[in-house]
Amino acid sequence: MTTQDTVPQIGHLIGGEMSAGDFRDLHDPGRLDDVVAQVAVGTAEDVDRAVRAAHAAFPGWRDTPVSERVRKLLAAAELVAGSAGELAPLLVREHGGVLWEAQADFALGAGTLQNNVSLAKDFLRPVQFDDAQSFISVEKVPRGVVAAIVPWNMPVVLTMMKLAPALVTGNTLVLKPSPFAPAALTLVLEKIAAGLPPGVLNVVHGEGDVGAALSGHPLVRKVVFTGGTATGRKVIESTAPTIKNITLELGGNDPAIILDDADTDAVLDRILKGVFTRSGQICFAVKRVYVPRGRYQEFADALCDRVDEYAVGHGLDQRASFGPLNNEAQYKKVLGLLERTRNSSATLLELGRKLDPSSWDNGYYVLPHVVRDVEHTAPVSCEEQFGPVIPLIAYDDEEQVVSWANDSEYGLCSSVWTTDPERGLAMARRIEAGSTFINSHSFDALDLRMPFGGVKQSGIGREWTDTALSAYVEDHAIRRLK
Repeated sequence: MTTQDTVPQIGHLIGGEMSAGDFRDLHDPGRLDDVVAQVAVGTAEDVDRAVRAAHAAFPGWRDTPVSERVRKLLAAAELVAGSAGELAPLLVREHGGVLWEAQADFALGAGTLQNNVSLAKDFLRPVQFDDAQSFISVEKVPRGVVAAIVPWNMPVVLTMMKLAPALVTGNTLVLKPSPFAPAALTLVLEKIAAGLPPGVLNVVHGEGDVGAALSGHPLVRKVVFTGGTATGRKVIESTAPTIKNITLELGGNDPAIILDDADTDAVLDRILKGVFTRSGQICFAVKRVYVPRGRYQEFADALCDRVDEYAVGHGLDQRASFGPLNNEAQYKKVLGLLERTRNSSATLLELGRKLDPSSWDNGYYVLPHVVRDVEHTAPVSCEEQFGPVIPLIAYDDEEQVVSWANDSEYGLCSSVWTTDPERGLAMARRIEAGSTFINSHSFDALDLRMPFGGVKQSGIGREWTDTALSAYVEDHAIRRLK
């Protein structure tokens, strides 16, 4: 077990200073007796101090020239990219991913920060009209204090998707990391905050009560949240009394539709990344795969052969295809879903191998599972698994599969797999989702030029692109009569 005096202590970052009261131990989900860090336990009073620090810093940051804000945040992007070597192993030990996934988190975070910031000068330029009757200027002004609440699965990029548009448009920020992966993120945010005026960027740690105090604080003017749909509903409730602007990126049950002309090997080369990266714990992971009935046996056999090659172990083991689940609650949820599926008419296949069987029970490890001969209406098909479990569902025709793909309370991402580009595009346009990818569905499907977010109960609003910037400003229309 890692001793107490060898682990970092992660405090709150409030008004440019690190502070802490009580600490709790943060354990490695792949080595449960290993303490990775000690993290401050936040309170409503800590939230109030952080929000008031951000509120006090707001006028000065709002009035800082856009070019100066851009300069500081581009420097921050370099800090994020440069921190991967030092902090990615720590991130692995707190969130359970493998090393390349943690490194990708830092790289995507740096790219997101750089991209969003680069859009700001043109975006913030006033739109003006000057005619014989009047002069009109429509100006974009920041909202004020922004509260951001981020999850544990990809904490760096998901934070930068909020930090970048919030700060570059002149708002100040109070961020609550997930209690399951706060350490590496806070250490990189501390570096960023050192290059900003005190109070512009603040961090408070804690559980749901801290998040509720933050989203409901009367001085907060915008809340942006990534996480589960049930918690998203609570965020909406907490913001209602003060009519805050909100952006929510919530759960997903992303369908992947295999058309009858698809090349099986080519599909499997790409689609499996979208299923099992981060042990399936990604909001836009492939959660259900629809296969033409006439090709079902061939496709299912080939997919199972590939999945059976996976090895599961600790994220710092270079042999690991993927690591453990992040926390006990998610682990129990996935095991419960597997048990229900095992007792149904579907065929549940446990595949792959354990890298270290002797330490398997010292972590939240789950082998990859493929569910064959499963109905579209089965719980494993309808619920967001958020684990290494994939149902394969046979369909009879395109009308049926489009209907089934859209038959969900979620609508985050989706994909269509075909050798016919026009056919793929036509089907993509029929799917109810924030994004639909053709012949991809993983990190390589994302592009910073695409707004990211969901429809239905997958969220409100979009991140990335100038659409994201719009969520952090108000239009202020000024007219002077002549």
